[in-house]
Amino acid sequence: MIDIIREIEAIRREVRREGDGDSETVTVVLRRTYPSDANDVWDAITTPERIQRWFAPVTGDLVEGGNFQIEGNASGQILKCDRPHVLRMTYGDPTSIVELRLVPDSDATTLEVEHTVPIGMARSGAGALWVGPGWDGGLLALGLYLRGKGPDDPVAAENSPERQRFSARSAHAWAETITASGTATADEVAEGLEVSLKQFAPDVD
Repeated sequence: MIDIIREIEAIRREVRREGDGDSETVTVVLRRTYPSDANDVWDAITTPERIQRWFAPVTGDLVEGGNFQIEGNASGQILKCDRPHVLRMTYGDPTSIVELRLVPDSDATTLEVEHTVPIGMARSGAGALWVGPGWDGGLLALGLYLRGKGPDDPVAAENSPERQRFSARSAHAWAETITASGTATADEVAEGLEVSLKQFAPDVD
């Protein structure tokens, strides 16, 4: 059993809408601190043998300039790989950019995830609801793995009733973050929340 409220509150969320016209973007930012040193967290998010223990199987060349494919998920290219500080990549589309930053603090490490897409893809800040709960689920899974409490089958665990309850809470947390950011209208947030709940928590009433 996981403490869903505790895990939700462990993640700090932010939504930004920047630029204008064709250059406008929407960015989601997540931050979570783990009781592990930066090298351990870095290895957990960049070593295929470890990634599949908490996320999903990954193939490809995980070095700067290399390409990767996450089984049943996105593919992309590694744009920057600066161990153990920054990993920057395309994610699912050349214009969808994810940057992972590790900030060490004594025996702990804060992982920052920044995902930026064009406004045409996100439509508004409410587009965060299409990806935010997925990133929350990844940060949860990484935390469980680093504490030695990860499931035997991480992919199957994503659809478990417990994880769906977590995802439902996550979707509502993102809706609150978007509303506070002023990056979407109330109607856009409501529509995005409905889509998000159907995607990430289809069996939760």
